[in-house]
Amino acid sequence: MKRKDIIYGVRPIIEALETGKEMEKIMVQRGAGSEGIKHIMTLSRKRDIQIQIVPFEKLQKITTANHQGVIAFVSAIEYQDIFNLVPGLFESGETPFILVLDRITDVRNFGAICRTAECAGVHAVVIPAQNAAQINEDAIKTSAGAISRIPICRHKDLKEVLQFLQESGISIFGLTEKAKTVYHSPDFTVPMAVVLGNEGEGISREYFRFFADSLSIPMVGEIQSLNVSVANGILLFEVLRQRTK
Repeated sequence: MKRKDIIYGVRPIIEALETGKEMEKIMVQRGAGSEGIKHIMTLSRKRDIQIQIVPFEKLQKITTANHQGVIAFVSAIEYQDIFNLVPGLFESGETPFILVLDRITDVRNFGAICRTAECAGVHAVVIPAQNAAQINEDAIKTSAGAISRIPICRHKDLKEVLQFLQESGISIFGLTEKAKTVYHSPDFTVPMAVVLGNEGEGISREYFRFFADSLSIPMVGEIQSLNVSVANGILLFEVLRQRTK
């Protein structure tokens, strides 16, 4: 059975890129250097689509059809533009509530985070073009369909996004176990964004300069860390509590 989430072969992928089809990533065979593949890589970089250089065997595991050294993974959703979305929220009288994910690569964590975000009233989820979970059937299933209901915005540089949010009058909060401010202390009824990092390295240090404050969740057990999707839920529903009390 032919997979619906992939496109393979040089010409079909070029046509898909040129017509603006949304893609999660493109795998290129190591050592492949035809003009067609070079053109694919150029188009991909212009659209901030992740490129992975992989051995021939990796492509063969995905499909044994004549892939010509390149396979594209089609996105299950259409990405939104955070730079257009935020002004629209203000114009409609909404108080922006944005979630920014820094290198959350686990598909099920991503799906769970999006499910909670949709339930808590988050207006948009922002992810980087590189080092982000692939939005596939597993992610959508784990999110209980929330990924199709909440705007997902992909951008090549989260620094640009954070600077834009800050300049738009949005207070940015980072959730990190090393922070001194307890998560329920700030006023979350203002326009705001929350940044979450991956479980291994946390939030990239370069983003901290944009934060109004860094927040932590108190813990008394011997295990001093939470799954990122659980931590996300605790903070997002505190925001919802403040906004609905």
